[in-house]
Formats: sequence, C-alpha cells, structure tokens
Amino acid sequence: MYNSIISLNNITKKFGKQTVLRNVNFQVPSGRIIGLIGPSGAGKSTIIKIILGMEIPDRGVTTIFNQKMPNRKLLGRIGYMAQSDALYEQLTGRENLQFYADMKEIKGRVAQEQIEHVSSVVDLVKDLDKRVSGYSGGMKRRLSLAIALLGSNQILILDEPTVGVDPALRRKIWWELQNLRNQGTTILVTTHVMDEAELTDDVALLLGGQIIAYNDPSSLKQAYQVNSIEDVFLKAEAQQNENNIYR
Repeated sequence: MYNSIISLNNITKKFGKQTVLRNVNFQVPSGRIIGLIGPSGAGKSTIIKIILGMEIPDRGVTTIFNQKMPNRKLLGRIGYMAQSDALYEQLTGRENLQFYADMKEIKGRVAQEQIEHVSSVVDLVKDLDKRVSGYSGGMKRRLSLAIALLGSNQILILDEPTVGVDPALRRKIWWELQNLRNQGTTILVTTHVMDEAELTDDVALLLGGQIIAYNDPSSLKQAYQVNSIEDVFLKAEAQQNENNIYR
C-alpha cells in the first residue's frame, strides 16, 4: 500500500458556464510515476494547476504532503514543467538554468554539477551558451524540462514534457524519470503519447471532467480486454460517448 503525497478530494472547477472538472477524486501515491491521460481539453492542465495552487477549485480540497493548497512554502519541494515555456529568451540556456538554480537556492559547485547533468539528460550540452531566442521549439521544451529537473525535488509535475522530442531522446528522458522514481521522487506526468503511458506505474484516464479509470497499465488493459493503453483510451472514450447518448 502506498501513501498519498498528492490528494484531490471532490474537486469541481468551472470556467464560466463550462464545468471542466466534476467531483474529481485523485490520489497520487509516494514514489510512483503516474500518467494522466485524456483528450485535449479534458482538464489535465487544470488538475495540475489546482494541485499547485495556481487555480482555485469551486469545490473540494487539494493537499500536498498532507497540507492544504495553495501553500507557497511547499513549492520549493516541487519541480514543475508547464505546457508553455517560461524562459528568458535574451539569456543563454546556461544563464536560464543558473537563474532557476539561484531561485531554488542551489549554490556553487552543486549548481554547476546539476546544470551539467540536466543538460546532458535533455541533450542540450552543446547549445547551453546559445541565446534561447535562437532555440527551436523542441529545444525550448527540453530546456524547460531541464529546469524542472534542477534540485532535490520530492515531487515532479510535468505537463507534456516530451512534445517535440525525438524518440531516442524521449527514451533517455524516461530512463531519467524512472531513475528518479527509484530514488523516491513522485512524478506526475501528462502525455498524449500513449506509448509513454505504458512506461508509468499507474495511469489515470480523464474523460468528461472525471477520472473514469485509474490503475497500473497491465490491469487497465486486462479490464478493458485490449493490448495497449491507446486501445484502453479509445475503448473508454467510446463507452463514455455511448453513455452520454443514452442519458
């Protein structure tokens, strides 16, 4: 049995008249990689923003480390990569990493060692001293991931971290995530790449503003009687649409 390090309880969130999340209950256990999957607009990024205290739910309670969010003091223990890159384009990649290392109070030789390590993970070592304004979109995503990996994070929250990343590098990134998990880091990752969902410890499927399935990949495939997480997703979506027709 795993202890929950992130807990969403009866979370409902509306934007105007649209209900994005409906009574969502979602427990993220400590020391696991959890994949959050669902179609575009399903509310994956909204869940992440609520976890981090960037959005306030209309109803329900979110806790991290058993403390109610929002709570700024907890953010120093969390590495976060958003869907949109928060980079200083007139600075080099190295200067961006150094800035965020300073923000996380990583100093001296430790900072330099971490910058070299995370740059290697995302294959940016040769481009560190180039201005970010000259980076491609994929390079900016890789730099954003490197920034999220800085520090001794107890939790990593990554929103579509491998968009625009080639398959070989994607494999290297997932090796690093699994290595961090083995060291005790809890990782929550959203992805559209269904092959990546197979690499997680557990998968949560978000459809219609609700988490309709949440289990390890093998159990989900067995429950839906299919051979891949992509087929789980397609079958669950078809069932959800059929249920909506007959309501």
